Amino acid sequence: MSRVHDALRRAEQSGVIPPAPVADPVPAAAPPTPTTTATVAAPVSPSREGLLGPDFLARVSEVPFSPSPDSHLINATKPHEVPAEEFRTLRTRLNHLQTLQPIHTIVVTSPSPAEGKSFAAVNLALAEAQLEGNPTLLVDCDFRRPIVHNLFQVERSKGLTDYLTGKARLEECIKRIGSTNLYILPAGEAVINPLELLNLREMKNLLDQLPRVFNWVILDSPPLLFAADASLLSTLCSGTVLVVRMGTTTIDSVTRAMQSLCENNVLGIIVNGARRGELYSKYTYYHSYYYAKPEEPAAEIPANES
Repeated sequence: MSRVHDALRRAEQSGVIPPAPVADPVPAAAPPTPTTTATVAAPVSPSREGLLGPDFLARVSEVPFSPSPDSHLINATKPHEVPAEEFRTLRTRLNHLQTLQPIHTIVVTSPSPAEGKSFAAVNLALAEAQLEGNPTLLVDCDFRRPIVHNLFQVERSKGLTDYLTGKARLEECIKRIGSTNLYILPAGEAVINPLELLNLREMKNLLDQLPRVFNWVILDSPPLLFAADASLLSTLCSGTVLVVRMGTTTIDSVTRAMQSLCENNVLGIIVNGARRGELYSKYTYYHSYYYAKPEEPAAEIPANES
């Protein structure tokens, strides 16, 4: 140690400071030998692949417009019939409402069975689809008693349940009706857990994405007082339309139906089952007169004719 101290003192006196000792360099680690790793993609469910891409509607197959004889669908070739005019009036009100707030998905339901909810949903969808550039999707969400596929005489499956369970792609389930703007999504294969399927995250995602390609998405759902399906769907959609039947639906049923809705999003009520003699006699007379040929006198229709 004395020798080290002596050397330091001599260095200080001479003004030269010896360099600090340098540790032996540590050899750098050799770069890792490149290896080839195979990347395995996660399996994609066929029903989720390509959902609502830019060419989605082009991938949807077309079926003939061949309604059931007892379907009571409005006829586009007879636009001045009373039911067609009433649904066009409803269409006008909904389209105006759409200009005020972002409404694209609506549930059509009723308090009880046999009040005309499917009749209203199908004809409203037909009326909307008659407008140019207004693609409309009719979805049968009544898994317990589906009827849309029967009205248009198409297969029930593949449909919505097949999509939700991952058995089919969405474009395989939706059908275009003729060359119209109307598309339908049948109920699909029968299931034992309808409410659980509607509760899936895929159902909410589907309703969120459908407005990207359809201006209107109309859901035909089970009655409010006989299943919780419509109440659930009402929370996933922009609004709800309630259908009641004259002489059948009670005020108590309407009250309980409104209370069963989880959100206050009722857009309106459709009154079904009115007789022409009660509400439409003057309307029918007006159109008979207005569209009579000039050389032929218009025949008045008795007000009491049903």
